[in-house]
Amino acid sequence: MSFQNITVVITSFKSREKIFNLLNSIDGRVKVIVIENSNDADLKKDIENKYNNVECILSSKNLGYAKGNNLGLTKVKTKYALIVNPDAELGQNTFKNFFISAEKNPEFTIISPLVQEKKDIEKYYNLKNDKLIEVENVKGFAMFLNLKKFDDIGFFDDNFFIYFEEIDLCKRLRKKDKKLFLDPSILISHIGGSSHDNEINFEMEVSRNWHWMWSSFYFYKKHYGYFFALLKMSRKLFSAFIKSTFYYLLKNTKKNKIYFSRLSGLMSSILMKKSWYRPKID
Repeated sequence: MSFQNITVVITSFKSREKIFNLLNSIDGRVKVIVIENSNDADLKKDIENKYNNVECILSSKNLGYAKGNNLGLTKVKTKYALIVNPDAELGQNTFKNFFISAEKNPEFTIISPLVQEKKDIEKYYNLKNDKLIEVENVKGFAMFLNLKKFDDIGFFDDNFFIYFEEIDLCKRLRKKDKKLFLDPSILISHIGGSSHDNEINFEMEVSRNWHWMWSSFYFYKKHYGYFFALLKMSRKLFSAFIKSTFYYLLKNTKKNKIYFSRLSGLMSSILMKKSWYRPKID
């Protein structure tokens, strides 16, 4: 096992507390690249002063998850990369177990860990811990990449800001007969939907709702055609319109804003507009 064969890539946006927890869980011998989408120069300084193994790159604008990770991956010079979300924490043997899996299965493209949640543990508890499971999709919060396998396909589709980018990537990889695996012996703690600081929760919730709808339609359109996507999302379009109107009449500002953002995101995607919404945060 050589730590010089792997680089960790983290894409972050206003995640100061969580990203330090994650960095504390990473072995200091491992090279880490952080893409900070908030352009926070103080955070960059604090990270690089504390961790000799970490390079923090400030993006000039909020690139989102797909484009941010793509930027990070272009800086990687090692054989493997581990993409991990800021709201995850690695276990003591995480890298060792990834290397063992990679050595046993050198033709892998992505190995995914088991998220340390009860529902996942119950789903896979009856399987042998040393047996990889071939899967159709992996969860985007942590992905161990065999970088040479991406030479002919590239990484994430930059059109996605957040959501569906890893599902799209997996679908494109499977079309090229690439191998995707889940390793139940590797557990990584992950708190979904909380990769940012708590004080911006509501604005991030608005952003998530907008992008979930935009990305859903874009994904279905890309892989199955425009009219399939329209049919698939028609009920969600109607629901977002009704609920947005309902909460507007009730003067429930927060709920109205959430459902209006869903409506706006979906309509933008239907009208073939780019993913334009960005969190309104100072």
